[in-house]
Amino acid sequence: MVDTDSGWDGRGGRGSRVTRNTGGARAADAIPDRRVAAPDRRVAVPDRRIAVPGRRVAAPDRPIALPSRRVAAVSLVVLAALATGCEPGTATGAQDAPPPARPTQAAAPSPSPTAPVTEDAKPRTAPPPSPSASTAAPAPDPDPTTARPAPEPSTAPPPRVLMRTGSESDRVRELQARLRQIGHFGRTPTGYYGSVTADAVRSFQAKRSLPVTGSTDEATWQRLLAMTRVPTAAELRPPTERPVAAPDERCLKGRVLCISKNSRTLAWMIDGKVVSAMDVRFGSEYTPTREGVFEVFWKSRDHVSTLYDTPMPYALFFSGGQAVHYSADFAANGYGGASHGCVNVRDKKKVAALFDQVRTGDKVVVYW
Repeated sequence: MVDTDSGWDGRGGRGSRVTRNTGGARAADAIPDRRVAAPDRRVAVPDRRIAVPGRRVAAPDRPIALPSRRVAAVSLVVLAALATGCEPGTATGAQDAPPPARPTQAAAPSPSPTAPVTEDAKPRTAPPPSPSASTAAPAPDPDPTTARPAPEPSTAPPPRVLMRTGSESDRVRELQARLRQIGHFGRTPTGYYGSVTADAVRSFQAKRSLPVTGSTDEATWQRLLAMTRVPTAAELRPPTERPVAAPDERCLKGRVLCISKNSRTLAWMIDGKVVSAMDVRFGSEYTPTREGVFEVFWKSRDHVSTLYDTPMPYALFFSGGQAVHYSADFAANGYGGASHGCVNVRDKKKVAALFDQVRTGDKVVVYW
């Protein structure tokens, strides 16, 4: 029935009463049906919002599209949601509220510390700490002020060498005599610097903490002079190292080179008187010196052996190729060696004087 008192046809703002009396009654009957289904949908919306706490913008990412004819029903659903205690600000319809901006990737927390961002530099990711960084102490840098440069080799010249192996002089004889005074040279001085003298010098140098070279330099010589006295004539030129043997009876007449294998000495005798004596050595058992009475048949001052290619200075030949002569090997090595049959003399000065005194035809006696 239409209300005739209002003068309204039911389509104006005051026609709500007409709606309740006529067509509105049918609309009201349909609303309860939809309200029964609406709670199911209403429950789904909070589920999406509750699943991600703290991100209230997740649910609106998928706006719910509802037909326009259900706007009134949705409004009632929203009112019911407010009554249940939902957070404020969520009652606005999904169609009316613009979707919130999605969080950018830069907003996510970085898994590792980063350097602060400046206007002219990109953020730098700090390198992960080394496993041993917390326990190993950093190695100290070398201090350039304390580094010592490598020592430069000494430029000082070595001491000047005065005598060495092969030298022959009166100074060598004095060296040998002085070494003999302090027990480093056990031979008669010969004036020749051989291996025996070199060994004696090494012994002296080692005991006095000098460079052990075997050569006599200025430092070695000055130290030796300070420890010894000036040698006497007998110390410089003793007759022989060994006592001169009693002469064979064949040596008592005339001019004779009297040579004893037993005493290993040579005595230059004139009419039974010893003019000079000197040490000698002989041939080995394979090249023995012949024994007997001979005479000098040839003199050769600077002779060199054609058989052994060795020097034989001041040679006085008496039997074939055997001769009395100076031997540098005998002067250097003493009785440690042997000749090839000759009679070796180690005192060069004495044998040189002998060479000048002996004449061709003088007698030679070799005996035990």
